[in-house]
Amino acid sequence: MNALIVIDPQNDFCPGGALAVAGGDEIMPAINTMMDDFDMVVLTQDWHPAGHSSFASSHGDAAPFSVIDMPYGPQVLWPDHCIQASTGAAFHPALKADRADVIIRKGMHPAVDSYSAFFENDKITTTGLAGLLKARGCLDLTFVGLATDYCVAWSARDGAAQGFAVTVALTACRAIDLDASLDTALDDMRAAGIRLVT
Repeated sequence: MNALIVIDPQNDFCPGGALAVAGGDEIMPAINTMMDDFDMVVLTQDWHPAGHSSFASSHGDAAPFSVIDMPYGPQVLWPDHCIQASTGAAFHPALKADRADVIIRKGMHPAVDSYSAFFENDKITTTGLAGLLKARGCLDLTFVGLATDYCVAWSARDGAAQGFAVTVALTACRAIDLDASLDTALDDMRAAGIRLVT
């Protein structure tokens, strides 16, 4: 059994959004086409409360994309994005979101960011996704979505660490590429034994 894990295909990560990824909207048709090839489709959804600790606006004069130390490690400070129930947090309208078997919301804890579909950034708090996939017999996972170098890469690495066979379909991903973060993420995924498909 296999599963397609679609990471954060949300308005705020697409052109015109609060944390837009260049070309983020371009991947939606490819993702829609891929959905029919999988036994299970999972969507993740960034779902931050207003004033989340990962927002630069929550730290006085801190600049967006600067990095601070949090109790769980370094944290990039982002523009306010994907605030719960906002238009920006909604799935992109071109995505066939109704095809999803499961939606995993992440980043809800005010004091901890969450890039991965499996864990919050403290690496302790789980989303429950691993158990759900294993219970359904889906051990072969393909990741697509936004953004390659953050939430996709973190999810893929955690999936591999949880014992899943992991592929990332790079043609259905787009990256932020902040300070060479894309090359670093690709190297880290290769080192984790993740298959990268272009």
